[in-house]
Amino acid sequence: MKYMTLLLATAGLAAAATPAFAQDARDTHFDGLYVQGFGGYAVQSNDAGDTLVFDTDQDGQYGDPVLTSTGTNAFSPGFCDGRARTAVAADGCRNDTDGAEYGARIGYDARMGDFVIGGLVEASKAEARDYTSGFSTTPASYAIRRELDYNVALRARAGFTPGGGALFYATGGATYGKIDHDFATTNTANSFNVQRGKKGVFGWQAGGGTEIMLTNNMTLGLEYLYSRYNDDKSYVLVGPGTAPATNPFLLDSGATRLRGSDNRFDFHSLRATIGFQF
Repeated sequence: MKYMTLLLATAGLAAAATPAFAQDARDTHFDGLYVQGFGGYAVQSNDAGDTLVFDTDQDGQYGDPVLTSTGTNAFSPGFCDGRARTAVAADGCRNDTDGAEYGARIGYDARMGDFVIGGLVEASKAEARDYTSGFSTTPASYAIRRELDYNVALRARAGFTPGGGALFYATGGATYGKIDHDFATTNTANSFNVQRGKKGVFGWQAGGGTEIMLTNNMTLGLEYLYSRYNDDKSYVLVGPGTAPATNPFLLDSGATRLRGSDNRFDFHSLRATIGFQF
């Protein structure tokens, strides 16, 4: 809601400024090649209810219980959608980390009267981090972290430019990104190896924004964008280490795979843009 409020407020200012800009507007406003840089803030989606899931027999199917030698649930203390504070579940978790986002794009618009259609290629980096943690009865904590290393997107955009002084647009398309995966635990007995799977994953983006012409060639804008990636290949392989054969991670097949239950990596972005139209 806070992003839409800011976006609507900026759109209102742009609309109010349109008559003044329109007095000097060229027919080529929002028409042709342009480059833009942007910076803003990326916020993790609310992934309440996310847990760790396990594949104890290593058949590729997650959802197996991790049981002790007496048949009790080794993760009965529970899970949280954040970063574990300590090895004890009662101490809770820190929230996911929001962070800066920045990047650049090149695009081309075709203007037809008051309407604009076009496409763009964009590269960006977002510093928002997603955590999922679990707690075992040992006690011990286990935390998975995900962060977008880089992203390349190909999007279309279509909009309305009343008089040429301001543009109000929607945008959407495909994206490809590399997601970094890390793991931390207070368990010092087992071995833990992060299996990162594919180097990159595909996803999609959608959003909208507004731009105003500061001069005949320079634009200033505000944009909201939602990004989602299908992140289902990475996992942590838990091995013996110095743990005995009766260790809950080893009882079924000698090792266990673990990952977060949410295969989506998604976040919201609010960006300020500045550009130059050729």
